[in-house]
Amino acid sequence: MSEDLHARAHQLITKDRIEGISVEEHAWLAAHLAECEACCARQAQTARTLTAFRSMNIDLPRNLAERTKFRVRLRAEELSSHNPSRVLLFAITGISWLLGLASAPLVWRGFEWAGGHLGLPKIVWQLGVVLWWLVPGIVATGAVLLQKWARADMTE
Repeated sequence: MSEDLHARAHQLITKDRIEGISVEEHAWLAAHLAECEACCARQAQTARTLTAFRSMNIDLPRNLAERTKFRVRLRAEELSSHNPSRVLLFAITGISWLLGLASAPLVWRGFEWAGGHLGLPKIVWQLGVVLWWLVPGIVATGAVLLQKWARADMTE
């Protein structure tokens, strides 16, 4: 049990320096440090170490931020190209094209029949067949482009 108290104290010492701790945790830590010389020494060592790190002067390359942004953007593009949803999109698109080719004669006959019964000129119902095939592709392409533009805005 004593080891658990010291482990908790070590964890709270670190957490207090990095992100802060609650009032109750701070009170418990203060009471423990008043009784335990080893943990008190650890707290002092942690304080000295952080002070030493903060006082270090590190020269960084001027373009480090730009290079880092570039690498992050490259990695994001790499990950998006291996995205499983993209593979699913290609599979669904392929199946859609196959079904479209298989059903083309039926769609043509259906539009021809409807155009004949409604008395539409031949060009109108033929344009209907063309739009039947083009509109879903245009909508899907627009959705993909919007998603790509949204990702590009987030990485900038």
